[in-house]
Amino acid sequence: MNLVLDDTIRVPLDATDDLASFREWTKSDDYPDRGDYAYLSGDLWVDLSRETLLHNQIKSLFAIILGGTVINERLGRFFADRMRLVTVEVGLSSEPDAMFASRESIQSGRVAWEEGGQSLEVIGVPDMVLEVVSTHSVQKDTVFLRDLYAAAGIAEYWLVNPLGGQLSFEILRLTAKGYAPTRRAAGWIKSTVFGKSFRLVEEKAGDDGLPEYRLLVR
Repeated sequence: MNLVLDDTIRVPLDATDDLASFREWTKSDDYPDRGDYAYLSGDLWVDLSRETLLHNQIKSLFAIILGGTVINERLGRFFADRMRLVTVEVGLSSEPDAMFASRESIQSGRVAWEEGGQSLEVIGVPDMVLEVVSTHSVQKDTVFLRDLYAAAGIAEYWLVNPLGGQLSFEILRLTAKGYAPTRRAAGWIKSTVFGKSFRLVEEKAGDDGLPEYRLLVR
């Protein structure tokens, strides 16, 4: 028996039985080409909305600047959108907008992938994850994933919220009580994971009338 979504997408009900069943489905030929599917501590979350230009531009900015930093300084592995994160201990399988695993985390086995370059999952606990909030992911990103990423032991959760007409950027650091916002210093936020400070800036409209964004690093 399947759960039918949007007339065309079929999710087998046994894929919701447990994390192992969900993982098996995400790696099968039956996994849909459209939609975002996440297993969050026993619940199946489905988002069939299409990506907006705003979300794409912010997500791409972090991939270019932060991903470039990771590559140029040989810090570890940076994973852009559509790479799945699995943390078995907390029942998590999702696709963050980006994540980072340091060389130390890879060497220690804290983060691993089972099939080399053909792997479909990053398994374990990365050092950092990024989510860019969309109109369909507010509760998921700001509440449920925040709690699960903290329970998993991910050192930093980077959260960007461009909704409501005001851009928000936080680096949430893991504490004994969960995530807490890192204090700003003259608009800059220090990342312990990267040993650098970051600032996300929204600039005036470009030639197309849309705002432009800059991720500054020092």
